[in-house]
Amino acid sequence: MQTATPAPRKAARPRADALRNRERIVVAAREMFVEHGPDVPLDEIARRAGVGNATVYRNFPDRDSLVREVVCSVMDRTARAAELALAESGDAFAALERFVHAAADERISALCPMVSSTFDQHHPDLEAARERVERLVAEVMDRARSAGQLRPDVGVGDLMIAVSQLSRPPAGTECPQGDRFVHRHLQLFLDGLRAPARSRLPGTAVTMEDLRPPRD
Repeated sequence: MQTATPAPRKAARPRADALRNRERIVVAAREMFVEHGPDVPLDEIARRAGVGNATVYRNFPDRDSLVREVVCSVMDRTARAAELALAESGDAFAALERFVHAAADERISALCPMVSSTFDQHHPDLEAARERVERLVAEVMDRARSAGQLRPDVGVGDLMIAVSQLSRPPAGTECPQGDRFVHRHLQLFLDGLRAPARSRLPGTAVTMEDLRPPRD
């Protein structure tokens, strides 16, 4: 007598409400990291997300996993903004401008203290998100450069440093007050990227490799 071999079970898909709760946690964490830094209590994040503490810990067993998810989420949204810029068929520099302003709205500057924290900066998810952003931003810049609109002596690192620094409120000011000037100052920076260049930049173009944390 043969025993029937049980069919392999499919992995259960997360329920829709579970996925919504996870997204609410990530959005709330992103907002609070921007406002208060990466050390904000997880209980406060749960309160803003409208979920219980257990729901937060069920999705993110420790702070590092939540910080990493927020960083990857912001990078993914930044990558989608670059994809939208690449999909445009009009003025290449105007597409670059729209990408830069969209990246600033993602508060990419808030990533800096989080990426420099103690969690694994070389986690595969983080590296994949980072590489996707770098590749897409390079393509956006290459299109504007090929059109003769972007000065040739700037790199992806130059652009991302400027977006990060200009979207960060000055020391001693509150975030909402600094937000009033972000897009104004970004536009001043973008005007300086236009070709032909009116001056020679000191040093060499900054690449993302220059900014990448060293491996142990």
